[in-house]
Amino acid sequence: MNYFLMFVSALGAGSLLPFYSEVALIAFLPESNATLLWLSATIGNTAGAAINWWIGRYLTHYESRRWFPFKPDKLHRAQHWFQRYGAWSLLLAWLPIGGDALTFIAGVMRVRLDLFLLLTFIGKGLRYLVVIAIFFNLL
Repeated sequence: MNYFLMFVSALGAGSLLPFYSEVALIAFLPESNATLLWLSATIGNTAGAAINWWIGRYLTHYESRRWFPFKPDKLHRAQHWFQRYGAWSLLLAWLPIGGDALTFIAGVMRVRLDLFLLLTFIGKGLRYLVVIAIFFNLL
């Protein structure tokens, strides 16, 4: 059950929703297999980021609507930034500020889904690995 809850928490954290999955990760670590917990968190967080990618890829024609998560001027600035730094910036999708927007912009910029998933998985997986290492005092 901990692995499923970790997945759901990480899924929410990877999406545009304001969740923090590191708290769940630390709470579940003492009674769970760290490798399986890491995998659940990384897959869930990457899946949440993929939802952002999908929204950016397929729903930008709604950008003028009030409920749309990004205002047009900020969206265009982010597109310019992403053009400058490219898909490799997805390795930073784990950042608490700007990471969700980065995954959204990757969809807007039509980054290939396979490349998106690979880079996002690596970045988010490394973040969870650092959290686990700190928990076990390995760093």
